[in-house]
Amino acid sequence: MKQVLFVCLGNICRSPGAEAVFNALIEKNGLEKELSCDSAGTDAYHVGQSADYRMKQVAKNRGYQLTSISRKVNPKLDFDRFDYIIGMDRQNVRDLISMARNETDRKKIHLMTDFAINGKYNSVPDPYYGGDAGFELVLDILEDACEGLIRKVRGEAG
Repeated sequence: MKQVLFVCLGNICRSPGAEAVFNALIEKNGLEKELSCDSAGTDAYHVGQSADYRMKQVAKNRGYQLTSISRKVNPKLDFDRFDYIIGMDRQNVRDLISMARNETDRKKIHLMTDFAINGKYNSVPDPYYGGDAGFELVLDILEDACEGLIRKVRGEAG
């Protein structure tokens, strides 16, 4: 089974959104025995908290349930457990690279928008300090990139 870890700064907006979108795609495509995912943050600002209420609401309007509880990336466990460790923006990727223990760890790190099909965005912007439109944009980008990630992983398996 391939395992994916989605990572943003605080693990309350983008990465739980990615986890919810990816889980929905796993279910839609009947891939529960092939794929699983989780989310985490590069910092511990919100450890133990559920996703931001605005992200939850925007996601709910699209049929997604954000159920994850924020946690910080644990390099000792996460780099061993996950096949893909995906940062939402370039700073997340840099932070993940600094946590990597070796080249094997570094090869697992990717930028979320590297999997995007439409290629319109080069990162998933942090919507925390903005309005609802920012959360909508995040979900637009995540839906596109998660679909691309599903295609990539299925291509590797097939």
